[in-house]
Amino acid sequence: MAVYILAFCTVLSLAISSNCRSVRRRNVVEKRAIDKLTIKGFKSLQDVELELGQLNVLIGPNGAGKSNLVSYFEMLQEMAKERFQLWTAKRGGASRVLTFGADHTPQMSSEISIGENFYEFAIEHTDDDRFVFASEKALIRDGKPVHTHASDGGNSESHCLRYVASNSGEIRVILFYSSISDASVYHFHDTSSTAPVKLTSQLNDNRHLRKDASNLAAYLYMLKHAHEDTYDQIVNAVRLAIPFLDDFVLEPEALNANSIMLKWRHKDFDYEFIPSQLSDGSLRFICLVTALMQPDPPSTIIIDEPELGLHPYAIHLLGALLRSASKRMQVIVATQSPQLLDEFSIDNLIAVELVNGVSVFERLEEEDFGEWLKDFSVGELWDKNVLGGGIP
Repeated sequence: MAVYILAFCTVLSLAISSNCRSVRRRNVVEKRAIDKLTIKGFKSLQDVELELGQLNVLIGPNGAGKSNLVSYFEMLQEMAKERFQLWTAKRGGASRVLTFGADHTPQMSSEISIGENFYEFAIEHTDDDRFVFASEKALIRDGKPVHTHASDGGNSESHCLRYVASNSGEIRVILFYSSISDASVYHFHDTSSTAPVKLTSQLNDNRHLRKDASNLAAYLYMLKHAHEDTYDQIVNAVRLAIPFLDDFVLEPEALNANSIMLKWRHKDFDYEFIPSQLSDGSLRFICLVTALMQPDPPSTIIIDEPELGLHPYAIHLLGALLRSASKRMQVIVATQSPQLLDEFSIDNLIAVELVNGVSVFERLEEEDFGEWLKDFSVGELWDKNVLGGGIP
């Protein structure tokens, strides 16, 4: 198995390098990853200051706050799309988002640093259980002159991000906005009979892979015709975990030319299968491979418990995918899988614990576990509750 994984990593590394060169040709100035994140008053993240690298693996028990960090990025995306109030309402109102409720925490604030640039905001609770922006500021100073935009508040949606997105022709400013707004959270947990990924999708819904992979068939169809090399790499990677899969059958529906379903063909049968004839783990693995190998990736990708339902061998492959993907995009992943943790170094890990009801994040350093690593793997140390972020 190790030989196959090593070969897979080598091929994948070459594919990643090819994709990187292609993206650089399209974008002279690239989107950049988030260097530092400060969050105050968001759910259990009462006062968090977190430095991020290219590969960030969150570990911790249930309820420690890993998923709340994922939720923060979902909120950020909705703010950038001016859907912040809708996002808040769907979560039961502003008080449900604030740490211990509005009586205890009337304001939430955050700062996102990307190189020398930053975006910061503060939002306050209102009597009708909504949010209003108290202040907002973006500063872009990669090169000269410094570009700033600030809002004195009173807005229900982000004016600052909207301004940065629409009122500047400077590529560095536009890419700064993209670095924030493109941070993409993927959830591939739903594989029920009514899961969107198992149903038909619109053929022209193929610009990017949606967070629930509801347009997976349309997106793969686009890759097959516009990025054939990437499509072939995805199929080859999928076959390592699903060896009986010959290829996907990506054709518009006969009675609806703008509708498509993720059909596939078994290597031993001349018969078209549908998504419900794949195991849940197989379908999730296909979604993960596609997200991590997409040719024009977001600045940051966030995935919560990607190992769910995967075979141990597929988890090893997933680890290789995550490591390789981190060369093209920032990767933030939350996991409780010892097998997946064995694919990373301790320097990649961030332990999350709940202390007096609030989340505490600590980036681990390999030198602190040197003696342990002589006898145990990273996954075994997690199993033994040595790394932190374990159950007290």
